[in-house]
Formats: sequence, C-alpha cells, structure tokens
Amino acid sequence: MEKSGEVEGPSSTLPMGTRHSDLKKSFKLALRSLLTACSNQEFCNAFPRFTAAEQQLLHRLFIQVVTSLHENIEDEFESLCLETQVGATLDSIEQLVEEQSLDPLFLNKTNVMDVAGNLSIEKKNEIQFLMGMLDMAEKRNSLIRARVEHLRQGMQDVSGMADALEKLRSRSLSYACNSNAIHDP
Repeated sequence: MEKSGEVEGPSSTLPMGTRHSDLKKSFKLALRSLLTACSNQEFCNAFPRFTAAEQQLLHRLFIQVVTSLHENIEDEFESLCLETQVGATLDSIEQLVEEQSLDPLFLNKTNVMDVAGNLSIEKKNEIQFLMGMLDMAEKRNSLIRARVEHLRQGMQDVSGMADALEKLRSRSLSYACNSNAIHDP
C-alpha cells in the first residue's frame, strides 16, 4: 500500500513517481468531492417529519456510511492499482519521458510550419500531376472526336455517291427504255 509517497514493491520500498502520485491525489480529490457529507442542517431539512433526536441519529449513521464507503472505495482503488501495476507503468512512462527530454536527437522536433509547408508542396505537385493527366485525356478526346467527325464525313460522301449512282442508273435505264422505244416502232 501507499505510505507518504512510497510504494511497496516485492523486494523494497521505492519512491512513488510524480505521475503515480498525481493519479492518486486526483482520485482522492474526486472521491472526496463526490462523497462530501452535507451539513447537519441540510440533512435535518431533508427529514422534517422526524424529531431532532432522530435526525441526529440518522445524520451520524449517514456519516458512518459515507466514511465507510469512502474507505472501501479507496481500498478498492489501491488494490486495482496494484493488480494492474498502474504505478509501475506510470513510472516507466515517466522514465521514458525523462530519457527523451535528455536525448539530443529527440529534441530536434519537427516544426509544424515545416510540416505544413511540405504538405502544401506535395499537394501542389499532386494537383499539377492530375492537371497534366486531365490535359492528356482532353487531347485524346479531341483526337477521337476528330476521327469520328472524319468517319461521319466519309459516310456522307459514300451516301452521296450512292445517290449519284442511283440517279445515274435510273437515267441510263430511262435512256435505254427511250432509245428502245425510238427503234421499235
């Protein structure tokens, strides 16, 4: 258990780290504020139909229950911290943070503005690449449209030639018919 800033370990008593001690202090403050007993007057006002003596007995009983509950919750918190090795974990974290703060390579932290600038440059490059791909696609579409238009023109020329051939055939048939009519009286 914890006694004056020290934690009992398997072989010796070690000083408690600041993170571990802060956790315990925060828990105790939160618990105290949750289980703070109300004043005698507030308690008596909650039970106006009882006599003054009964109200005093109820208030003492209430304080005993709250005190017992407070102790039980603290004990349960302590046992959970020991079971899950919260203290050792927080002490390890604290040690790692201290080591990193002493490491000169770790102190070379990346500037947020540099990261933002690099990200901006990468996004601009990506936009230029996509714009280039869009231009290529538009050029291909233009070529395809030109080919389709050329094929349509060719189809119109062919249909125009077919009409001309049909007219020529019909005229030659009518000429042949007229010339036979002249020769056969």
